[in-house]
Amino acid sequence: MAHVEHVLAVVAVRDIGAGRAWYTRLFGREPDNNPMPNLVEWQVVDGGWVQVTEDPRRAGHGLLNLAVSDIDEGVRELREMDLDLGEIVDANKGVRLCPLADPDGNTIHLVGHFRIRY
Repeated sequence: MAHVEHVLAVVAVRDIGAGRAWYTRLFGREPDNNPMPNLVEWQVVDGGWVQVTEDPRRAGHGLLNLAVSDIDEGVRELREMDLDLGEIVDANKGVRLCPLADPDGNTIHLVGHFRIRY
């Protein structure tokens, strides 16, 4: 296989306009790319993209984990934007998780204390 240069996480939503608006709030900025009428993209790290696509059949069944540098600060910032987050929980080996859901029911976890090796 050729060398992988980018990883694209895809989240399906029922309506691309509503999805674009919600994920714009989540990431705090407009998408970096809009390659098709039913697809918007945010580059969240070098080589790592989140794609939001209109696909009513798959909407609401996604899981997206976003490892953040400071989960407490991330949760505070998102709550200030009126996003409805759950409580931070201790997962395993020091990892902490905080769930939230987009309007279609896709689950997003903020992940604190993520490490390459455990």
